[in-house]
Amino acid sequence: MTGSSRGGHLFLDEGSVQGRRYGKLKKNDKDEFDGYNSDNHPRKNSPVTIDAPHLDPQMAADNSPYDPSLSPLSKSPWSSHMNEESSMSNDNDALVGSLVREEGHIYSLAATKDLLYTGSDSKNIRVWKNQKEFAGFKSNSGLVKAIVIAGEKILTGHQDGRIRVWKVSSRNEQIHKRVATLPTLRNYIKCSMKPSNYVEVRRHRNMLWIKHYDAISCLSLTEDHSLIYSASWDKTFKVWRASNFKCLESVTAHDDAVNALVVGLDGLVFTGSADGTVKIWRREVQGKGTKHFFSQTLLKQECAVTALAINEEGTVLYGGSSDGLVNYWVRETSLEHGGTLRGHKLAVLCLATAGSLLFSGSADMAICVWKRSLSNEHSCISILTGHTGPVKCLAAEKDPDAMCNERRWILYSGSLDKSVKVWRVSETPPPGTMQNNHQPPRLSTEFPRVSSLRKMGSRRY
Repeated sequence: MTGSSRGGHLFLDEGSVQGRRYGKLKKNDKDEFDGYNSDNHPRKNSPVTIDAPHLDPQMAADNSPYDPSLSPLSKSPWSSHMNEESSMSNDNDALVGSLVREEGHIYSLAATKDLLYTGSDSKNIRVWKNQKEFAGFKSNSGLVKAIVIAGEKILTGHQDGRIRVWKVSSRNEQIHKRVATLPTLRNYIKCSMKPSNYVEVRRHRNMLWIKHYDAISCLSLTEDHSLIYSASWDKTFKVWRASNFKCLESVTAHDDAVNALVVGLDGLVFTGSADGTVKIWRREVQGKGTKHFFSQTLLKQECAVTALAINEEGTVLYGGSSDGLVNYWVRETSLEHGGTLRGHKLAVLCLATAGSLLFSGSADMAICVWKRSLSNEHSCISILTGHTGPVKCLAAEKDPDAMCNERRWILYSGSLDKSVKVWRVSETPPPGTMQNNHQPPRLSTEFPRVSSLRKMGSRRY
């Protein structure tokens, strides 16, 4: 397709002459304004100054929101490619479309209702609707490592160790305003007044305990969205109150980077680390705050734990590793080890669950679709191929076009090949389903040489 129009805007195929004219979005410094201000009163960054040398000056002027004049709706480096053919012989699993991006590698995804949020190592966060670019906003922090949806708010975790909170404008659903940066400037200044709030993070370097000093690897929420969890390469996870964004607690959880965190039921929190362990933490409410206690170590191995996921019912926990394996634990047997899924040749970089399905994305460019039986046995029912780079993030939601009794899902996959692919996946296994926990045949043994993989050599994902 050479182009399509929607809402008066033109979407160009990147292969066309016109499409090649558009490069990365240009930054107009003159148009930047403080994201804490309403869009009715734009002005320059906040004049708040911080003279104390121990305070972070970035907290005073964090970033500028997305410039509407440079909206991707008018100059899009993306193009949407529709493909109704299946990536395998199974007619129930189909590649619906591809969103090809020139801005950067895709590191994070979040889907809610009919919207898809995508984050990359560019400054822009894109919003998609019906596979068409719908809106966008930006942060000067660069790489967007994590995105989660908390009701009307969108939370993004970044390479600089901060969390940004965004909200859709009540006047225009295509405009996203930044309403907070965590830790907030107010809490940062208040906390800095007490010397006891400083902790040693590296030799001869002290920082406030409420701030991550390394990249945020993932974000997670409690079921009622009252608490926000952030995990980081700084070996800690932190707990934030969603109502006022105050940091309640910081837990030094591992001996190396925390690559993954998921919140389970009954106050349980699971963390996975580059130190090769998966740990359980128990949350208790103490006054106006929280206190997390170490419960047990589920896994201890040589290779890094790279991803965690838990099913919607909270009955099965999955953990992906840099050796390509996925381990799982079953709650009804007191979280005893249930088995190992062998489907990848390289590191498992992301996991997602939907219904009785588990999706595992890997550095080998493939996505394995696993189906869990009532007895908690797993079978690989399909392998989705099409990416030309490592699959870094996954998100799944119910297929709105599915029949009432049909269990079918829309799966989004983001890759370091700078693209997002959209799949339609059914829970109905095709004929010749692969046997429980057996390694499915690989469709390709040629793996990409992507520069971003060097970061994976450090066991941080």
